Amino acid sequence: MKKCPYCKIEVGGDPVKCPLCQSRLMGEGEKLYFPEKNTLKFRSFLYKLQLFIVWALIIAGLGLDFLQEIRFPGFPDLHWSLIFAMWFIAFEHGIMRQFKPGTGSARKVTVMVFTILILLLITSYYFDFLWLTRDWILPIVIAATIVANFVLTMIDKQGNAMAYLLTGLFFSVIPFLVIYLRKKEAMPMTWNICLLISIILFAGAIIFKGRSVAREFQRRFHV
Repeated sequence: MKKCPYCKIEVGGDPVKCPLCQSRLMGEGEKLYFPEKNTLKFRSFLYKLQLFIVWALIIAGLGLDFLQEIRFPGFPDLHWSLIFAMWFIAFEHGIMRQFKPGTGSARKVTVMVFTILILLLITSYYFDFLWLTRDWILPIVIAATIVANFVLTMIDKQGNAMAYLLTGLFFSVIPFLVIYLRKKEAMPMTWNICLLISIILFAGAIIFKGRSVAREFQRRFHV
């Protein structure tokens, strides 16, 4: 058993430093009382490694952009490193949310997709492909999110069906109305298909999960 030469205490196991004064312990260590969590240590190392790589790329991009003045071809006045840094930071935020306890799948999907859509709009605005994002990429991503929420509604066992349904409506109806009122003309076919998918899957979820949604509504609103 190891001993502290200053605190005069004995410490079991095989620690390196005294838990009281942090001095180096003397003597032979014993077998560990609890097994080492090697899996958690390895995951922690991988997370720190990818975090280091991400910040190295952000710093390198800022240096090439602002110090070396390396620009994208065709965009001489665009500071591309800021857009790249925005994407990398959002990526790290998404990873942290995946491991945050007490956060439901519906909220995670909603925040992740909402963040991606905002980043897509900003990126497409500065790289001059806003029309492609607005008329094609956004409705396709939203339709895929609605399908994912429908699948989560079907397999949910925790009484969160209403959250998935509301998320699906949020991602289809609200963007549809915003774009329609802004353009004041016929909507692209992709947005019409996205809206139809949302309505069809919403009806299907009500048909298959109607009782669960009703019970959840009563539980959440105490009615």
